Amino acid sequence: MPTLPTPPTAPRPELRRIIAFLSGFARRQAARTVELPGGFAVYDDAFAHSRANNGLLIDRAVDAEALPALADEALGHLPHRLIHVLDDETGTACAGPLIRAGYAHSVELVMLHTGPVPAGGHGEVVDLDAIRLPLTRRWQDFLPDADGEVIRHLVERREARRRGADIVHFIGARTQEGEVASWADLYLEPATGIAQIEDLVTSQARLGRGHADAVLATALRLAADADCGTRFLIADAADWPRHWYERRGFSVVGRSHCFERG
Repeated sequence: MPTLPTPPTAPRPELRRIIAFLSGFARRQAARTVELPGGFAVYDDAFAHSRANNGLLIDRAVDAEALPALADEALGHLPHRLIHVLDDETGTACAGPLIRAGYAHSVELVMLHTGPVPAGGHGEVVDLDAIRLPLTRRWQDFLPDADGEVIRHLVERREARRRGADIVHFIGARTQEGEVASWADLYLEPATGIAQIEDLVTSQARLGRGHADAVLATALRLAADADCGTRFLIADAADWPRHWYERRGFSVVGRSHCFERG
């Protein structure tokens, strides 16, 4: 496993607020929730193939040894299991029992924007229709063996995200021909001063042309203009984009854990 950045020795105020935001977003986005020891289950039958919309979120202390059975009970009607543990210490404690139960374990980094806010990018707020086709093609790149129904759920689930935060924008950067080449979600909660940038993706044919930079700069500027001083994103600890984000003013302030099976 790659060497991971050392997390803060004590929770920063921003990290505590970010964890609360992530938990609240998951609750609001879900079609329904069920309370469980240590957290809750989220469900959305409209997007049954989307693991992110049908899984467990652990945001409090939990009995790690009991968690595999808890997940089986809550998600037994599904062919997959997805468990997100928002607290680093809790997630580390859960790793052993879940890995023994057949789960794959990955670490996600909570990255806070601590650099200067860009003057503004060449991105814009777009609707889902504008990104539906390039998003479909990108998911087909990522999951070439997936059937059309799975891809449709992964694309259309973005509409459910509108429920998750006070303000939800889809940000896109276009080519000269008008096609959206790169896109991301932006979730704003001005009352608490928190903004999340999520799922920044670029079309395969448009990589390396600055479109992602335009989307990120636009999202950061919109967040700052909405008085959101805590601007963050989640990055895979084992993948290269975290270094790209670091060069653009983001720094690691915490870790969360993801467990998947099936």
